[in-house]
Amino acid sequence: MFGNQNRPQTKYNRLRDSVTDEYQVTINGERHFFEAVPTLSEVVARLHLEPERVAVELNRAIVKRRLWDSTTVASGSEIEIVQFVGGG
Repeated sequence: MFGNQNRPQTKYNRLRDSVTDEYQVTINGERHFFEAVPTLSEVVARLHLEPERVAVELNRAIVKRRLWDSTTVASGSEIEIVQFVGGG
């Protein structure tokens, strides 16, 4: 085990938390910042995507559309969004 795991958190070893109050989320490999904890529905809306035409994976788990409103996205999360395209 590493010796730092039981060390209490102080303002000095939590520098990342003290630098910004924004939440960083990686969406399809790109960093995005939110001022508050977003839901998956809010993420899809911010990206101007049609909810009926996308599938969302949060931290390597597919989330059903009916759960997007109640699924919050923690800072540091990874989201993959696939958009369905019709054609012939």
